[in-house]
Amino acid sequence: MTQPPALPPHASWSDLVARALAEDIGTGDLTSNLVLSADATGRACIEARHELVVCGLEVAREVFHQIDPELDFEPLCRDGQRASADQPLAQLEGRVRAILAGERSALNFLGRTCGVASWTRRFVEAVAGTRAVIVDTRKTLPGWRVLDKYATATGGAQNHRAGLYDGILLKDNHIAAAGGVAAAVKAAIAGAPVGVRVQVEVESEQQAEDACSAGADFLLLDNRTPDQCAHLVERFGERALLEASGGIDLGNVRTYAESGVHRISLGALTHSAPSADVALEIEPGGVAA
Repeated sequence: MTQPPALPPHASWSDLVARALAEDIGTGDLTSNLVLSADATGRACIEARHELVVCGLEVAREVFHQIDPELDFEPLCRDGQRASADQPLAQLEGRVRAILAGERSALNFLGRTCGVASWTRRFVEAVAGTRAVIVDTRKTLPGWRVLDKYATATGGAQNHRAGLYDGILLKDNHIAAAGGVAAAVKAAIAGAPVGVRVQVEVESEQQAEDACSAGADFLLLDNRTPDQCAHLVERFGERALLEASGGIDLGNVRTYAESGVHRISLGALTHSAPSADVALEIEPGGVAA
């Protein structure tokens, strides 16, 4: 297993946990408060229900920490590790009310992050042996971008720009508004911060030529066939990095990779990832009043 990416700064996602708990618990867990003593303690286990790529254990820990800082949360895996069906992912020990209050929110976070990481890993493995790198996009769940992109990176993808503020991608509407590819590329290069490269979406060979001649670093080939990508790689692959996007799925991603493109970007990594099935189980006989 490769080294997992660094977890995003705590401050960038801890409020998301707080909002999740607020909407779920509200004024209190009515069921648990009625049937369980406030002092009842016990143990529980979070486990995978099917094979998955582990991701988001520290986020799950934060869920329980915000409810009860005294509750013990022990990860049994590392993010990025592949877990088998029924494999324990973490153990918890402490007040049972706290465990049950955080159960659904923790599983919701893990279901999303493990799901995205697992789905991404399938694409990464599908292009293994080619030079193509799988790249994510900004098609993330609103408010979840740092966690969605952490999950794709945990699955083995490369992060594209985080937002509009840290990368330059000239798309069709920029080009139309700026008066053409060359004008848009030259204006972007003239004002680009140091170290920020310019990527441009091209819809024809002439646009690709204009973009390269103007100094673009990346060409985005959107909704092209693998054969069209291969032709453009042959013509422009030594002048710019070429990225394929649009209409790519698990069934054809290998063919696109074999066209010779440098990168393949997929919104599907985040907007179409199935949720992972994870569960929390109180250990039988482990509850003490």
